[in-house]
Amino acid sequence: MKRIELYDTTLRDGAQSEDVSFSVEDKLRIMRKLDDLGIHYIEGGWPGSNPRDIEFFEKAKRFKFKNSQLAAFGSTHHASHKVNDDPNIKALLAAKTPAVTIVGKTWDFHVREALRVSLQTNLDLIYNSIAYLKKRVSKVFFDAEHFFDGYKANPEYALKALEAAVSAGTDCLVLCDSNGGTLPPDIERIIKVVSGKFKFPLGIHAHNDSECAVANSIVAVENGITQVQGTINGLGERCGNANLISVIPNLKLKLKVDCISDGNLKKLKEASRFVTEIANLRHFKRQPYVGESAFAHKGGIHVSAILRHPETYEHIRPDHVGNYQRVLVSDLAGKGSIIKKIKEFKLKVDPDSPKVMQVVKELKELENQGFQFEGAEASFELLIKKTFGLHRKFFDLVGFRLIVEKREEGEDPISEATIMLKVGKKLEHTASTGHGPVNALDNALRKALDKFYPQLKHVKLIDYKVRVLTAGVGTAAKVRVLIESGDEEHKWGTVGVSENIIEASYQALVDSIEYKLLRG
Repeated sequence: MKRIELYDTTLRDGAQSEDVSFSVEDKLRIMRKLDDLGIHYIEGGWPGSNPRDIEFFEKAKRFKFKNSQLAAFGSTHHASHKVNDDPNIKALLAAKTPAVTIVGKTWDFHVREALRVSLQTNLDLIYNSIAYLKKRVSKVFFDAEHFFDGYKANPEYALKALEAAVSAGTDCLVLCDSNGGTLPPDIERIIKVVSGKFKFPLGIHAHNDSECAVANSIVAVENGITQVQGTINGLGERCGNANLISVIPNLKLKLKVDCISDGNLKKLKEASRFVTEIANLRHFKRQPYVGESAFAHKGGIHVSAILRHPETYEHIRPDHVGNYQRVLVSDLAGKGSIIKKIKEFKLKVDPDSPKVMQVVKELKELENQGFQFEGAEASFELLIKKTFGLHRKFFDLVGFRLIVEKREEGEDPISEATIMLKVGKKLEHTASTGHGPVNALDNALRKALDKFYPQLKHVKLIDYKVRVLTAGVGTAAKVRVLIESGDEEHKWGTVGVSENIIEASYQALVDSIEYKLLRG
């Protein structure tokens, strides 16, 4: 079976999407999810370009990967610098990743107009950068930027750029459709020329400006490409990159290509929705393979057929990619996913219990209200524990009050929270300030509980996200709050939903505390 390496660039290309901004913690969470999915290479970002990526690579050094290798991305050295003095090259080495990807110009138009150097100088930049890095890094990949446009404009020069990279010792020539305008027939034609000239590992990096990024990636694999680059859910600049959520099952299930294990393939939907939640975007209901509608059936003829033989109207078994069949009239799906989660959470409950269907019912009701649990698995685990009687109440809320006061123009508002809780028979009444009302409420809640549950001193709120769920109603909109918390050993996500942002935040905060206390 042919083997393909998957190279994910969600943390760089995906982060360049309009309306997407990943924090350092966001990137670390996504990195862990991609490693769990079995992606071969995870491109963490451009360490020389901004402080956020520098911090990410510093923190990523402490992570022990199970499946993936981390890659740093950067450009060839600047023409005004020697390669060993170039700040970008130094930053790539400082990241200390096992793989580095260097992007270089292969279109003569870009060399003249963007770099403003001679064609030979650009070839020297490619050679010098790769040769220098290859002596110091295990693997160096060359992203041949605008290769397909460059080949169509000046095939001789585009191929010379690849020759420079090969002679410098690159481990893979990644052919980039950087403007995303090349169609599959041209991808096939040009790759055949390149593979005929270079008996060398080739990769594909396709953008989606002509809606062909996935198709171009598949065509490239059929013509000898061994590395496919893309992003989760097709995130990326302009119209996005090749969507690995579609590429992976197309390779694995359609072409029978070895790119990911059967077990990891079942995590595909979970990974897709996880990244969507972290990116604070809406889930694409009709997304192939993993969308809610991907295996949903409504028409009477369809329903009667799939109930007898699912393959009559389903091109794959939905559970292969972690999805499930939905009959929209009776909505039969869900039990298998809950049982899977019960095993994953290592809960000592009977998977054949009728309470499993009770969880399914409550889950659907909550999702209808706006809850999503992909980025908030701690809240989901609490839901299961409550249903099976494994949950206990650690405190009861008597009430809280928030005051936000702005005393004069130009000064930050002052936020103060007062809270009253009952722990057993004891009443605790306290107040605290914070950077904003949610932080003040969080501080007051912890302050009230610390004396009863000292282990909460180790819990920190790591990340906080708000998502507006109902459009068209302005400030009266329902919101979803997603919180990530952690202690010295673990991190967990919780969720709350309400028309009131403080109430939604309180729900997520309480889930975070209860999860920690139940874990001990």
